[in-house]
Amino acid sequence: MPNSLEGQVALITGGSQGIGRAVALALAAKGMNLVLAARTASTLEATAEELRKSGVRVVTVPTDVSKLDDLQRLVATCISEFGGIDVLINNAGIEAFQSYHKIPIEKIQATIATNTTGTLLLTRLVIPEMLKKGRGRIINMSSTAALMAPPYGATYAATKASLYQFSMALRLEYKGTGISISAICPGFTQDGGIYEFIKKTMGRSMPFLLRGTTADTVAKKVLKALRTDPPVLVVDTIGIRIAIVWASIFPRFGEWLTHKIAFRYFRRFATKREEESMPSATSSPQKQK
Repeated sequence: MPNSLEGQVALITGGSQGIGRAVALALAAKGMNLVLAARTASTLEATAEELRKSGVRVVTVPTDVSKLDDLQRLVATCISEFGGIDVLINNAGIEAFQSYHKIPIEKIQATIATNTTGTLLLTRLVIPEMLKKGRGRIINMSSTAALMAPPYGATYAATKASLYQFSMALRLEYKGTGISISAICPGFTQDGGIYEFIKKTMGRSMPFLLRGTTADTVAKKVLKALRTDPPVLVVDTIGIRIAIVWASIFPRFGEWLTHKIAFRYFRRFATKREEESMPSATSSPQKQK
């Protein structure tokens, strides 16, 4: 990749709100042209108007990443508008925090389709275009849940763990081709995303140790990843990062610690969702931000 990002093209899924919007703002500030994909056209366009003030070109493509036709149309638009894609940010995702034996089957399917299958398929469509140029960067938005899975988040953690391993495998496979892949693993992120959804549902903030990071901090780490090309960046408090390392060496310690700091809160959250009969992921307010 050239040292400067100016004039390059980035495709961001889930690009209208939360982490996706913060990343888009950070890349626009570096002079990158953008293609933003998300479900809601009006929200996409509002974000695009804000980004255009930076003097960059921004194209919006309403997209459901769980649908192959939408992904093919998205890539075709990138090629027709800009001639290719220099950076792919796979950020679209939905939450799935609920008692596993009570979670609707269709919600499991929707979470996998959005968080995992959509990323795998879009990456498959983009890599041939990057190979033609002999260069490209792919950033997959995983999660600390991939490294230290929270209770009542089994489906979500499984999808994010798959993105982590997907990134590591691709990184090795395309080494030496000019294409490189990194995984970003944020903790619960304030200023949008699942953190805000859980806080709104519970009517109060999450426990102090789980207030992992902010969308702006994640965006800065994306810029760092584009500059330094790490296999993975964990974006969370120093305490959680240390805990993840210790948990990888001593799994029983990790199990004990996660239970200690997260079990009661997420059990209450899952119970509240079940009591309120909240809608499934197909209509979740957190879908593909």
